[in-house]
Amino acid sequence: MTDSKFPPALKSSPADDALVDYLQSKVPEGPLAQKWTNHKNNIRLVNPANKRLIDVIVVGTGLAGSSAAASLAEMGYNVKAFCFQDSPRRAHSIAAQGGINAAKNYQNDGDSVYRLFYDTVKGGDYRSREANVHRLAEVSTSIIDQCVAQGVPFAREYGGLLDNRSFGGVQVSRTFYAKGQTGQQLLLGAYSALSRQISKGKVKMYNRHEMMDVVIVEGKARGIIARNLVTGEVQRHSAHAVVLASGGYGNVFFLSTNAMGSNVSAAWKAHKKGAFMANPCFTQIHPTCIPVSGHYQSKLTLMSESLRNDGRIWVPAKAEDAQAVRKGTLMPTDIKEEDRDYYLERRYPAFGNLVPRDVASRAAKERCDAGFGVNETGEAVFLDYTSAIERYGKTEANVMNLENPSDEKIRELGKAVVKAKYGNLFDMYRQITDDNPYETPMKIYPAVHYTMGGLWVDYNLMTTVPGLYAAGEANFSDHGANRLGASALMQGLADGYFVLPYTIGDYLADDIRTGPIKNDSPEFMKAEAQVVSFLTNLINTKGDLPVDDFHRRLGRIMWENCGMARNGQNLTQAIEDISKLRKEFYKKVRVPGVLDGYNPELDKAARVADLLELGELMCKDALIREESCGGHFREEHQTEEGEALRRDDEFTFVSAWEYKGEPKDAALHREELEYENIELKQRSYK
Repeated sequence: MTDSKFPPALKSSPADDALVDYLQSKVPEGPLAQKWTNHKNNIRLVNPANKRLIDVIVVGTGLAGSSAAASLAEMGYNVKAFCFQDSPRRAHSIAAQGGINAAKNYQNDGDSVYRLFYDTVKGGDYRSREANVHRLAEVSTSIIDQCVAQGVPFAREYGGLLDNRSFGGVQVSRTFYAKGQTGQQLLLGAYSALSRQISKGKVKMYNRHEMMDVVIVEGKARGIIARNLVTGEVQRHSAHAVVLASGGYGNVFFLSTNAMGSNVSAAWKAHKKGAFMANPCFTQIHPTCIPVSGHYQSKLTLMSESLRNDGRIWVPAKAEDAQAVRKGTLMPTDIKEEDRDYYLERRYPAFGNLVPRDVASRAAKERCDAGFGVNETGEAVFLDYTSAIERYGKTEANVMNLENPSDEKIRELGKAVVKAKYGNLFDMYRQITDDNPYETPMKIYPAVHYTMGGLWVDYNLMTTVPGLYAAGEANFSDHGANRLGASALMQGLADGYFVLPYTIGDYLADDIRTGPIKNDSPEFMKAEAQVVSFLTNLINTKGDLPVDDFHRRLGRIMWENCGMARNGQNLTQAIEDISKLRKEFYKKVRVPGVLDGYNPELDKAARVADLLELGELMCKDALIREESCGGHFREEHQTEEGEALRRDDEFTFVSAWEYKGEPKDAALHREELEYENIELKQRSYK
């Protein structure tokens, strides 16, 4: 890697030379399609008899964590699994709705492993690691087989094969689904596998426990400090390796589609112990969420991307019609077809309503900013199922041999088909908004959803801390600058079932003679003392402002300056504002309750403290990346048509940040991305 490729402002600290090995991705040699197979054939193994001598900690019990814990235990390792929820099945993966991708080509529409690989790299705007993405595409087919064997009730078509639908950014049908409950059903499958290992004693489950720190002994991750959220007890847990599957950090924006308890703390504590944080500014804005209704909200509700498969997105073509809709003097159903602007179909004819999420989100923002928004705040567009209901109704009428069916009958038949496919989503929308989406278009607007950044990992999913692994949304590796819909579930299960069980053995092979890791070493004692001191200080602050006040203010700063659109001036101001807010937090936050007992406000305060640091690093990362790519849209870098404009000559790299005490002092390291199998070019979905 030559320094000449990067502008002076991006040069890292002198320590980079010593740390360059940390950023070696360890991608195997050989042709892309054979890398994973060859790697598995040559990787070191742990004898089954020796696996029972080795302990592994898994933090998080979503799809990545549950599948990893279940798989490792099935292989013979002793596993400790931790979740802050009251049950593993309450992990946020349960909220995923639309489906899971796999290259099985059941529809015979030209799909393949390579096509899934290509779509994923392109969808991520050419900022992901080729080898990792191709491996993901390879194992995708095995994931579906695994889930079917677990009893996941995927939808089936008339011939008995599993049904598929399309998602954004692709031109094939490769998304397997269980109505609008895919995440829930997949998690129940993984949970059943996990429960089996719990009953056998191979997994010891710690519900209502939150990881507070990772413990490093002689340069290796050897355990964690956890807090019992019911009793307040701070505990030491040791192991030969630690796996973080703790999800993403979308809640840094306060309002997001994530569960309110979702947080960055496990990953951030690891970051402060030496794990590099990669591409933190790569956050995803989901285009189909129920719009904000008031300042009192604490989260937003996602409407599945699968709805864009049949729904059409539009705004009034006339500003006066949009204004009338906002005032309530004109109903959307009264607007004639020729007076509607189906702006995604107009701008992107090849993909239409199924453009990637970042493209759809920015297009919605552009229309609303131009004055065509359709709710009271002007921040909403329509998602309309009128055409789909009519189309499905006519098909059903033909199947039933109905001659000259009435319009009413066609709508009746069409609604039944839509209800069978999306009924639970339509019911949810109606319960929240009190509008009937069968009769009037839904109102949607972009909202923070997924995070593509996360802990930097090599090909084996190991962070820059030996023995510390990151799986699922907690790592950065597969999605580049934008995640395609239905790929999150795919990655979580790929990491947990089919990648980590292989790669972790290569590291643990050195520990078969190590013996149990003691948790009374000076490193454990020091880490525990630091956790207790941190929590005590929060309790003793005795300020006058609640935790939510700081979280909400942080969210506003992030959304306004580091959301769908960013620029250098606003990012610079945001860094300053977040730094001030963090200082105020430690002076004025009020955390009621006790240290040694149940105290959800203390739990929340500890998480917000980490988010206040992460937010500043995200803005710093966005500031140095002087380009637009995927979900990272710098207003200074766009095409004449308002599309993202990459700068491949200077920014084809992963930004990996090393903790140096304060976010402003973080040191930048780089992993250069090389594209040998896909040509780098500006994305086009037209």
